[in-house]
Amino acid sequence: MISIQKDDIDIGALIQQSRNTHMGAQVVFVGTVRDDGIEAIEFEADRTTAIADLTTIAAEATEKHGLISVDIIHRDGLLQTGETILVIIAGSAHREEGFAGCRYIIEEIKRYVPIWKKDITASGDSRWHD
Repeated sequence: MISIQKDDIDIGALIQQSRNTHMGAQVVFVGTVRDDGIEAIEFEADRTTAIADLTTIAAEATEKHGLISVDIIHRDGLLQTGETILVIIAGSAHREEGFAGCRYIIEEIKRYVPIWKKDITASGDSRWHD
């Protein structure tokens, strides 16, 4: 499953849905809004391009790292500290491939997927990140 959504992510259900009998490992990455002086982060995505890019990244990770399945769910909109931003599940026969594939996916998302974020402080100040 590849998705950009406003709704919270049911991580447990996603893990269950992505399981199959060919996998010996599921590597799960959960990114959250951390409390480092901000109150919230607003995410904005070019949805069409971002979904296409995430799909390409999933295919590349599958090919390069021998993944069996890939799920990438990214949130959009205003998220408060502690909320889930991103879930990646890399299913593989062995853990080594799963970890390598998951790391590849995270790095590629950060590198070029058109999802922008704006930090919002308690005082209401904000700034967009590149």
